[in-house]
Amino acid sequence: MEAVLGHLRGAIERGDYAVGDKLPSEAELCRTLEVSRPVLREALRALQTMGLTASRTGKGTFVVAGAVEEPTFGDYAAGDLLEVRRHVEIPVAGYAARRRTTEDLAHLRHLLDRMERETDTTAWVAMDTLFHLTVAEAAQNPVFRRVIEELRDALARQSAFLDELAGRREQSNREHRTIVEALADGSAYDAEQAMAHHIDRVENTLSVIVRRMRADTGAEGGPRRA
Repeated sequence: MEAVLGHLRGAIERGDYAVGDKLPSEAELCRTLEVSRPVLREALRALQTMGLTASRTGKGTFVVAGAVEEPTFGDYAAGDLLEVRRHVEIPVAGYAARRRTTEDLAHLRHLLDRMERETDTTAWVAMDTLFHLTVAEAAQNPVFRRVIEELRDALARQSAFLDELAGRREQSNREHRTIVEALADGSAYDAEQAMAHHIDRVENTLSVIVRRMRADTGAEGGPRRA
């Protein structure tokens, strides 16, 4: 996937595909690059996250920028998403530690067990977002759940991006386990610290990826507000 991503990104940055151009169809790219459609689609998703392309339903994938800027996850820029996660998910973890039920803990532990056994990226990403939604539900405030539900698509895109380009799955599983242990202990402080550490690691990994993506053009920096 990284080889395909590098090829397509290079073509865009060289101007082989200019801003406004439509990329060849998936079938054509698969034939030209000699890769499977799942591999190609992962690379295309990464191009969109980098802000280089946009998919238009029924029309195809179009180039929207000639160089890597800030990653976006669905409707949200990486920096905006991280800022909101810090202001929402950290206090949510504290409330969840004080209000969670035995059923909430059982659900979270079962989910973690499944995540630790899962080898399929798509399935794991779906459970990753469900984990964060379940923590919000354990806070016993429907507004928190609604906020996380609104972010669910962006969280899934971010999770897939980090796993595909940085292999963060095992580390994320360990961080999730620490969060659940704090919830089980009923410690709001420990739960908030565990969630803060998890988001810190997401932010740091994303910053490394962004620096690596920008290295070819000599650009500096990471996600906004990072």
